[in-house]
This record gives sequence, structure tokens and C-alpha cells, in this order.
Amino acid sequence: MSAPVLRRHKEILEIARRTGRVTVEALAERLGVTPQTIRKDLNDLSANSLLSRVHGGAVITSGIDNLAYEARREVARDEKRAIGEAVAALIPDNASIFINIGTTTEEVARALAARRGLLVITNNLNVVDMLYRSPEIEVIVVGGRVRAVDRAAVGAFAVDFIKTFKVDFAVIGASAIDEDGALLDFDMNEVQVSQAIIQNARQVVLAADSSKLGRPAPVRIGHIGEVSVFVTDRLASPALHSVCESHGVRVVQTAG
Repeated sequence: MSAPVLRRHKEILEIARRTGRVTVEALAERLGVTPQTIRKDLNDLSANSLLSRVHGGAVITSGIDNLAYEARREVARDEKRAIGEAVAALIPDNASIFINIGTTTEEVARALAARRGLLVITNNLNVVDMLYRSPEIEVIVVGGRVRAVDRAAVGAFAVDFIKTFKVDFAVIGASAIDEDGALLDFDMNEVQVSQAIIQNARQVVLAADSSKLGRPAPVRIGHIGEVSVFVTDRLASPALHSVCESHGVRVVQTAG
């Protein structure tokens, strides 16, 4: 591999590590090469497990560790905001809701802030910060050990606490979605909380942008067949679309 290509790969990785996501068009403009060259670079980096290709670009990922939480906020920011608004539109006033940890579920909370008569139970302290001032929303915080990296309450106490409720809606995220419908994450403690939330809700809404499809993650949350509605920006996978259809999962795509 030539020196210019190596230098370009190094710069692409540095940008991706800072921002969480890179796009073909932005890299081509910044590095002064064609989009075709950037696509080849991203494919090479993906083949070496340094990046994970997504529609229009790539994200930093590994099969063991997730992105830093602040970097995750920057990945697909506009898509997550649209997903959050679409999920909020599915939830009527006077409903009870679980909201778990995740940058996309936080966008759901943001979109719910002006609603009336909601009961929100969450293990996500970022969601608490968004909603506790809303006069028409009662917020219950799940107890447990708080992780410094993302301000999530996790562990056995959190799971037991969640099991004392039965709510109308659960709003969950996932770090990765396989084409066979498996919902995946990186942390066993977080997965146990998500599983308890799914089991104790009448309807489950999965909020996940298209960069989650095909990512490697080692811990299984469950299957998309346990979900009532899957809200995403774009579902380009015919295989996953077929799985959703066969399990009666309603798919809402915010990008049209």
C-alpha cells in the first residue's frame, strides 16, 4: 500500500474516532480526492475491522466495545432526532412508558417533553434531566449502580425495580441489529435491564437508526419479533424487512 494511501487511511481513522461517523462526500472534499477513492478507502478499513460501513459512510466500531457515549451522540444526529419525533407521535397522552439508555431514546424523551399526563420510568439519568421539569410528566428513576460513561442505572437492583411495573409502552434502543432480527448490545448489565423492560411492557417500540444494521455486538437482547413497532430512518435490508413482516412488526421509516 502506498504512502499517500496510508496517510489518508490514518487521517480518516482520526476523524472517525473524533466524531464517531464519517461520510463519503465530506471526506472526499476534505482530503481532495474523489468519492470513489474514499469508498475504496472505507471498504479497505472495513475489511480490516477498523471501521464499519454504513449507508453513505462508515462508523468506528468493534465487536467488543461500543463508541464513547459522546461520540455516539454525533452519529446520525439528524436521523436520531427524526426517529425521536416519530416515536413520540406513537405515544398518546396519559400513557406510562419505560425509556432505556441510548442516544436515540434520549431524542424520544426530548420530543415528549411538552406532552401531558405521562408517567416515565427510566434508568437513563440524561432522560431524567430532560423531563423532570415538565409539569405534566411524572418521572420515576430506576435505582441501581450508575455507570459514569453514560449515566445509566444498571445491575440486579435495577432489573428487580423494573419488574415491579407493567407499562403501556417500552421505548428501547439497540447497539446492533442482525439481518435475522437479533437485537444486540455490548454490555451484559445493560442487556439485562433492556430484557426486563421488554418483558414488562404491553407494547415495545424499537428506536434505532440504520447505522445499527449489521454492526457486530456480542450480547443478545432478544429478537425483533418481540417488538411492536420498529422506527428507523431507513430499512434497506430486504432480509430484515421480511423478518419484521413475518413477525407482524410495524416498520416506520422517517426518511420516506
